[in-house]
Formats: sequence, structure tokens, C-alpha cells
Amino acid sequence: MRPRLGFLLSAAAAATALAGCAPFNHTGPDSPIARPALQTLDPRPRVALVLSSGGPRGYAHIGVMRVLEEAGVEIDLVVGTSVGSLLGAFWADGRSAAEIDALSKDGGPLALFDLSPFADRGWIHGQRLQDYVNARLVHRNIEQMPRRLVVGATRRNDKAAVFFTSGNAGVAVRASSAVPGILSPVGIEGTEYEDGDESLPLAVRAARQAGARFVIAVDVTPRPETAPEGTSQAQRERVARRVARIAPEAALADYLIHADLEFGASPLPSYFEYARTTGERSARAHLPPLLASLNRAGLRPPTHAVGGRP
Repeated sequence: MRPRLGFLLSAAAAATALAGCAPFNHTGPDSPIARPALQTLDPRPRVALVLSSGGPRGYAHIGVMRVLEEAGVEIDLVVGTSVGSLLGAFWADGRSAAEIDALSKDGGPLALFDLSPFADRGWIHGQRLQDYVNARLVHRNIEQMPRRLVVGATRRNDKAAVFFTSGNAGVAVRASSAVPGILSPVGIEGTEYEDGDESLPLAVRAARQAGARFVIAVDVTPRPETAPEGTSQAQRERVARRVARIAPEAALADYLIHADLEFGASPLPSYFEYARTTGERSARAHLPPLLASLNRAGLRPPTHAVGGRP
């Protein structure tokens, strides 16, 4: 009897492990639809903000948002990839940079990541990230946001860039953030997606296809020449590949803000603060020429807003 019981317990444990490894596949009427290209939006966006991927480095986006808000630059389309999609979703929902900053300090990565040895092809499931986003957006779909939002991701089977403009925002952000080998791939109606960084870290083309009159792009990629002595060749090559993917996209933007962060990054709260303040400092340095560019395009913010909150 005991051997039989032991067999059953072992079988149950194996079944639990296999269930934990089962691929995630979202189905239903709110499934985000992946589009390889976008149609011009109606009404046509005036100013789009494109936020790059970058993990902890992406918290520099919050500092840039703060400066744009203070200057009265009105954004009516947000395009985000990976961490850019997470922060961009909250901004598209109408939150201020200060509110997003407060959210980013609420619990840290452990509030977003469900670590498990049974995660599918990674060590983070991603369900907690999805639930976190949806709960704070009060389960609004992408198309229901006050600001229009585009989430960039990568179709896993052919590494093609795709864009989500409708459907479950948490699922889209989860797919955009699914770093291979770390966060499990995200299935949507039978097709798997992964981190947008793998195909298009800075998706300026999406803003252009959507018809934006003026595109501000924010890149947080480290500059290769700042790599400290001892940086591995593999890491240098990874950054070089990322720079090569970003360069043609950056050239499509009307204005590029590069957050001058140091080469290395960290998941520590102190690094998040460093990234935020560096993003803000970089944006303030760029603000005069950015406003001049907007002025030439006939899109300059109201005079009373420049230099302070409207």
C-alpha cells in the first residue's frame, strides 16, 4: 500500500511540475491583436512619444516625462517597448510622471515578478506583471486609454516586430516584456510573443505609420564607448546589436533624447532613482532645442507652460 501511495504522490508532484511548465495562452474577446504595421490613426496624432526598452535603465523615461509635462508638451500618442510599454501604459492612462514615479517605488521588482522554478522557458511566469498592470488600469483595454497607446512586441517564431493597439493591456505589456530565458513567452490566440527588445527596441516606425506629425523618441541604450574595462565581449556585442537596431529607427524621429546613463545597470532601488534623475537631467538639457523644433513644426506648447506646470 505504501509503495502505491508513494507512486501516486510522485505522480502528483510530476503532474504539478508539468502544469507549472505549461505554456501561457490568452484567449477571449479582449485578446490583443498583433499588427505587423499600423494604419494612420483618426484623428491623426500631433505629438508622439516613443519609449525604448531597457530594463532598469528605462526608469529614465519617468524623468523625461516629468520635463515634458512641466514644459506643457502635449503628447497624444505613446509607443512603448518592454519597460517603455509598462511606463507608457500608465502615462497613456492619464497618470502624471510623479504618480508613475510613486508606482515604481511601490514594492519594487518583487511586486511585479512571480519567480518560479516551474516557469515556462524562463524563471518568471509574468502573470503577476499582467495582473499588476490590469488592476492599476482598472482593467481598461488599450483602446480605452485617455491617450492612445501602441505596445511593441516580437513574434517569437520569426522574430518579427508587431504592435498591439487594442485589447487587454496587461497581456500586451506582459508580451512586450517577456525577456527570453527570463520571463516566460506569452501566447495570444495560439501565437507566442516575447520582448519587443528582440526586434525593435525603439519603435519609431509605429508612430510614423500612425501618422504622428512630430515624434519624440527616448533611447536609454548605453553608449558602447562608455563600457568600463573588463566588460565582456558578449556584453559589448549585445549592446552593439542593439545600437544597430535602434539607429535606423532613431533617424525616423523628429527629435531624439538619449538618456546618458552609465554603461552598467542594476535592479536596486538606488539605480532606479539614478536612472530617473539622469533622464530628467538629460531631458532638461534637450528642452530648448526640442521646443524650437516643435515651434518650427507649429506645435510649440503654450507660452505660459514653458518652464513650469500649466
